[in-house]
Amino acid sequence: MRPAGLAALPEWALMSTPEVESLSYEQAREELQNVVRRLETGAATLEESMLLWERGEALAARCQQWLDGARERLAKAQQATEGEQ
Repeated sequence: MRPAGLAALPEWALMSTPEVESLSYEQAREELQNVVRRLETGAATLEESMLLWERGEALAARCQQWLDGARERLAKAQQATEGEQ
């Protein structure tokens, strides 16, 4: 099954397009970099560009989720350490 919003892309472009929610931070960041590179070349059609942009937005949001979670964990760890002193 194709991820939402990518139905119009050719099959070759979707060979390794996992659901964004299942990606690690590193995977999402790497794919986001690839999406940006592809958009910057200007070689994609308008429709492909829109789909890539939507995928890029989802990837950026996933990266932000990971970063927010990491910040929260660090803050909790810091509070716990300060509470022990």
